[in-house]
Amino acid sequence: MNFKRFITTLIIYFLFWVAYTTSLATDQIIIGIILSTLLSIFTYKSFSQKKTDNNIVVRIINLIKYIPVFIIEMIKANLDVARRVVNPSLPINPGIVKIQTNLKSDYAKLFLANSITLTPGTLTLDVKGNDLYIHWIDIESTDKKIQKNLISGKFEDLLGGIF
Repeated sequence: MNFKRFITTLIIYFLFWVAYTTSLATDQIIIGIILSTLLSIFTYKSFSQKKTDNNIVVRIINLIKYIPVFIIEMIKANLDVARRVVNPSLPINPGIVKIQTNLKSDYAKLFLANSITLTPGTLTLDVKGNDLYIHWIDIESTDKKIQKNLISGKFEDLLGGIF
């Protein structure tokens, strides 16, 4: 156990506890120390690493960056599908495409698949290894790179920094 990293993590958790409770009452201090210690035991390795690969602070920042990108993409997809519903004469070219992801973590792939599914007009059907099979309401290109960029490009770039 790296004692310095453990103590640093413990102090950060405890400071968050004090800020959250806004109390310096003895019982709150004791509960804060106990909870901070328990959390630190399980997370100190990833919380204070020098490498950004597993640094929890960097991962949280990347998650915060991901949320508005996801919301913007979801709004754009909703407007596109709504436009197609209101004007049925708009052409659609539905089909299934295979996207190859560079994400390594199963959690990252799951998050990507769910993000794609939650944006209207796309539905992740299956994930096999690094391949995602996606039903797309309007296949805009047959080029695999363009398909990947249009469907998962913005998501995948940010998810790599989270997982």
